[in-house]
Amino acid sequence: MPKFYVNLFESIPSVKPIQSISLKTGLLPLVILGFSMLPTAQNILIFADYKHDNIGQSMSNMENSPTYTLHKASSRGHADHGWLNTYHSFSFASWHDPERMHFGALRVLNDDYVAAGNGFGRHPHDNMEIISIPLEGSLRHEDSMGTGAVIAMGDIQIMSAGTGILHSENNNSEVDPVRFLQIWMFPNQKDLTPRYDQESFDIAEEHNQLRCVVSPTGDEGVQIHQNAWFYLGSWDKDHAQNYSLKGRGQGVYVFVLEGDLEIDGRLLSRRDAMGISDADLVQLKASSDTRFLMMDVPMQW
Repeated sequence: MPKFYVNLFESIPSVKPIQSISLKTGLLPLVILGFSMLPTAQNILIFADYKHDNIGQSMSNMENSPTYTLHKASSRGHADHGWLNTYHSFSFASWHDPERMHFGALRVLNDDYVAAGNGFGRHPHDNMEIISIPLEGSLRHEDSMGTGAVIAMGDIQIMSAGTGILHSENNNSEVDPVRFLQIWMFPNQKDLTPRYDQESFDIAEEHNQLRCVVSPTGDEGVQIHQNAWFYLGSWDKDHAQNYSLKGRGQGVYVFVLEGDLEIDGRLLSRRDAMGISDADLVQLKASSDTRFLMMDVPMQW
């Protein structure tokens, strides 16, 4: 997301600016370090960071100032088809927002509710990493590779569509609904051989931890063809932890499933999300009992 550095005092004749980012105050220079300008129509906030410092150091800090992109739950795309009630964090199907196309390699984050006895019939995909994370109920998967599997909360499923695959996803119950996250990630290679994998884990491993459920090597969680790591956390109120990003050029996208979470002092509530780029480390704190998904993804690939 572009950054704009502005002289906030250019309209005040009594103040003579030294540069567009600094002004003489009789004390130390006041320097605007970062100013992220985003459309407020999307319920995205504008954040500015500032400090007293010398000009050279401030210019260096500007280049490293994190960019925060807030997606409020209410700003998501929404469609209710009766059997399917779905919310889109990024442009999907009939909902299109040019400012919400992707976050780095993360292309789709859908929050889906599927009524009992319903689902997505067989349909094609190619050149996409598709991850399903059940939140409630169970989901039945079938594909053109001959895979047949059922996943529930505590399971992670990934399908590498590669050169092309047909698959279906249906509620495994004729009585209860299923809720799950469907996530699409651009792969780091095109035309891979299609592949399916799933893994189960103990949800207790999320407690006041960051439990890795997706990784590039598959040493932790299921393997993804991208420089990406997914973590789930179920934290008690006031639990806090720092997270160091996996390298230069990475960003993190945090989606709050339940409760309230602070990221670098900025409060997110249920189903809010925030993308952070140009950062080396983020500070996370549970403002209430909370569960969240954090994805460390490449901003370019």
